[in-house]
This record gives sequence, structure tokens and C-alpha cells, in this order.
Amino acid sequence: MDSFNSKDIALRTQKKLLSKMASKTLAHLFIDDTSGAILDEFYRVSKEFTGNRGESQKVLKNLVKIAVKIGVLFRHQQFSADELRLAEDFKRRLRRGALTVISFHEVAFTFEPGVMSDSLTESRDLLLRLVAAHLTPKSHGRIKHVFNHFANPDLLTKLYGPEEPYTSHRQKICDGLNKLLEDGTL
Repeated sequence: MDSFNSKDIALRTQKKLLSKMASKTLAHLFIDDTSGAILDEFYRVSKEFTGNRGESQKVLKNLVKIAVKIGVLFRHQQFSADELRLAEDFKRRLRRGALTVISFHEVAFTFEPGVMSDSLTESRDLLLRLVAAHLTPKSHGRIKHVFNHFANPDLLTKLYGPEEPYTSHRQKICDGLNKLLEDGTL
């Protein structure tokens, strides 16, 4: 029996091509302006925290690659009913995480790095389960890289500390998240 399937080849080619082209320009083609602005602030936070432009670019590039690949999988209806339930759980967790980020920002002295770190770790694990049958181990590594980077309690403590430029970045991230929540995007 011939196992050739042009739809599968097209899907694999799209995922591969888009992962090779991950850049800020490509991100703005697939991501709305508000989300793009939030990603830019995440990059700035990462760069400020690590002091390493290359590492920060890699983290955001991995984030864009994963987002685009998952978007391609959704567009091609590659997820089973069980996986779609996982995707809904992931979306609810992201929404709850965004509300937590905003709450910690707006209510002084409530930030707990363990809560944020645990939330990001749980989101990472849920996303890995969602894409387990669809993405390569290399993509799984990218997911782990992104979530582990931003779940770092030291990074989170700096982000929620009183120092500039972190407070400005945090304000812009929260403004963007509020807009996404109001628009129903998140």
C-alpha cells in the first residue's frame, strides 16, 4: 500500500518552512499588534535579565516558532477531540495566568514567585501533552526552553521588583494583556 499523502507533506513542509523563517517580521504576520507588543516587552525583560541579546532572541524566536506551528496544526485541523479539550484547558490556563500577572501588578505586595513559576510550569506541561503526537522532540525542547526561561523565579522577582526598567516593561505587558482580555482574544 502506498503511504504517500500530499496533505501530510504540505503540512510538514509548512511547519518546517515557517520554523526556518521565524523572525519579528513573520511574527507580526501571524500575531496581532497587541500580542506583538507584549512579545517585544518579553524580549526586553529577558535581555535585561540575562544581559545576553542572543539568548533573549533565541527564547523569543522559539516562542514564535512554537506559536506558528501550533497555529498551522489548528488551521489544518490536526488535533483530535481529546487534544482540543487539552487546547481549551491550555487557553483557560493562559487566561488565568494573564489575570494573575495583572493582579500581582495592580495589588502591591501580593507577588509570589512560586505561584507564577508553578503556573508557567503547569502550562508548559499541558502544552507538551497537546503537541506530543504532532511536533518533534526539537520543538518540545523549544517549548521547555521558553517556559523554563520565563518561569525562572529570579527573573520573575526582578520583573515584579521596584527597579526600572522592569516596572515599565511590566506596565506595558499588563496593558497589553488587559487589552487582549477586553477584546476576548485571551
